[in-house]
Amino acid sequence: MSFSIYQLKPQFQQLLQPLMRALVRCRVTPNQITLTTMLLSVAYGAVLAAQPQCVGLWAGLAAFLLLRMALNAIDGMLANATGQKTRLGTLLNEICDQVSDVALYLPFMLVLHAPLVVLAVAAALLAEFAGVLALSVGAARRFDGPMGKSDRAFWFGLLGLLIAYGAAPLLTNGILALVVALSAWTVVNRLRQALRASAPATP
Repeated sequence: MSFSIYQLKPQFQQLLQPLMRALVRCRVTPNQITLTTMLLSVAYGAVLAAQPQCVGLWAGLAAFLLLRMALNAIDGMLANATGQKTRLGTLLNEICDQVSDVALYLPFMLVLHAPLVVLAVAAALLAEFAGVLALSVGAARRFDGPMGKSDRAFWFGLLGLLIAYGAAPLLTNGILALVVALSAWTVVNRLRQALRASAPATP
């Protein structure tokens, strides 16, 4: 399995334990966290699209993506800690993540090379579809890298900072091309790992 920031999830979750316990005491549900995260992402993306000239919004995107990553981790932690894992929660987790990705990353079209941005977003959606598709062959949902959700957040957060500081198009376009290439690799990797995991045991 190729390296992904997702592999650091256990350590990240340890840092979030105090916040998770506070949310349990307040009786916040995992689905509330999931939906709130999506609404915040859509709102941030809408403001970015409306004010693409605002340097502060691009500079702040990396911090927002880190917050989104924390909230995404907390909803699963809450579900496990409170026994509230549900089929609805699983569906919401998948669809809300994709809506959030589209809302936050498509506004890059307004300041970067638009076709590359569209290609990067489409490749990201395809990579997540490949992860979910593993379920159809009897394997677990795949989170293999090298360009999973957390990795995309890192690279798009970096792009936001580069936009804020006026980086050359050659650099930003190069990063977008890298995201596309690694997303394609991720699609292949997830499908291959799904087939391997679902293969019948050799007698």
